[in-house]
Amino acid sequence: MKNIIETIGTEIKTVLENVSPEETKELADNLEKADRIFVAGTGRSGLVGKMFAMRMMHSEYPIYVVGETITPSIATNDLLLLISGSGSTGSLKQYGEKAKEIGAQIALVTTNKNSAIGKLSDVTVTIPSATKKRLPQEPATIQPLGSQFDQSAHLLLDAIVVYLLENKPAGQDNTKLNQVHANLE
Repeated sequence: MKNIIETIGTEIKTVLENVSPEETKELADNLEKADRIFVAGTGRSGLVGKMFAMRMMHSEYPIYVVGETITPSIATNDLLLLISGSGSTGSLKQYGEKAKEIGAQIALVTTNKNSAIGKLSDVTVTIPSATKKRLPQEPATIQPLGSQFDQSAHLLLDAIVVYLLENKPAGQDNTKLNQVHANLE
């Protein structure tokens, strides 16, 4: 078991070392500038999006998860963050097209910046990880399906939260975030 855990840790470390800091900073800066943030993904990528939305909410950013009953309509000056390993998930492409039509900005976290959603996006962060398709150019992994991408996306988005908090006014520490944390539990 220890060997498996160490191998997965090494895989993720290697993937994240190859993510562009410039792309990541551009996404963070655009999240900061957006009036509101909307996030969407499907499957495990959707769960990563929900984790990101939760932490951004704790950091007092106006963020919504697409598809939830309390999510308002997107508007100009908002940002739609899509998380898709392939960059071609049909429902996410439709969300991107609709948001673009309205005038919102589109951001994508993916393995394929030249994908259908990548072509719609204003900002793309490419995570050079394995996907469920196991294409020849993808790195090796011992993990099933798109686990390497999902884990890398989670840690990358958590790093963006840390970056945004470091650049907020004083007082955005763990104590402040904990005051916003759910208390009906």
